[in-house]
Amino acid sequence: MQAERVHIIEKPTHTTSKFADYAAFIKLRLSALVVFSAAISFVIGSHLSYPDAALNWQKLCWLVLGGFLVTGSSNGFNQLIERDLDKLMTRTQNRPLPQGRMSIQEALILASVTGIAGVCILWYFMNPLSGILGFIALLLYTLVYTPLKRKTPFAVFVGAFPGAIPPMLGYVASTSGNGHIGLQALVLFAVQFIWQFPHFWAIAWVVDDDYRKAGFRMLPSGERDKATAFQVLVYTLFLIPISLFPVFFRMCGSVSAVIILIAGIAFCYQAYKLFKTCTIQSAQQLMFGSFFYLPVVQLAILLGK
Repeated sequence: MQAERVHIIEKPTHTTSKFADYAAFIKLRLSALVVFSAAISFVIGSHLSYPDAALNWQKLCWLVLGGFLVTGSSNGFNQLIERDLDKLMTRTQNRPLPQGRMSIQEALILASVTGIAGVCILWYFMNPLSGILGFIALLLYTLVYTPLKRKTPFAVFVGAFPGAIPPMLGYVASTSGNGHIGLQALVLFAVQFIWQFPHFWAIAWVVDDDYRKAGFRMLPSGERDKATAFQVLVYTLFLIPISLFPVFFRMCGSVSAVIILIAGIAFCYQAYKLFKTCTIQSAQQLMFGSFFYLPVVQLAILLGK
């Protein structure tokens, strides 16, 4: 009876530990944030394309599932490729692969199954173009962006393409997806594309010491200096007119424009503080500001319509 009680107590601990490893492998929270952009864009596209129709919640659920699986697969393959480098960095050394809690074979199977399942879901339950976009994002992130991180800061530019595909994919998924990507989908892509530069550079500034242990070159000048901070400021300033494109193309109205403009000015102020001080604290503030900026802008576009 005592042995049985011990078994009952220990089994949930093992299950919870394995679930935590899988969540870390696919970067559960990051994947959820990425899928949020796709879901918001799906709703925006649905309202713009079919203003009198009810939202198709079934398709939205399939989009969330498919997008989550593709994003999780990308993160998984990234950890497979960088498993030896993750051992060198404090922020990643406790991941399941470096710690030996997950075998390479198990990780490869998990990343492959989630990737194939995600692309198939987007293809069959959304439209073929959605599946193609998901597959392109997976390939670019895994086979191009990941290897480039140790070679050149240009990797941030390359990584911005798969990073900006989710909102475009979400919009395309809301339409028939008849072989082309419309202007509205490209506008949403452009907003997220430019946003990624101050976002990723702020993160790279904060964790630069850790990145150097693995040989990652993410800051544009290679250093925490005025040159890097200036580029962050320039891209953040440029983000304001880009984020107003949805207003110019009548995807939302004047109220949205005001919200987007206020968010942009606040974001630029944080970038200016980084330029003036060049401190890790200012970079952290900009990093956290970037997490708020994008959903605020996307929700403003949605609610403004």
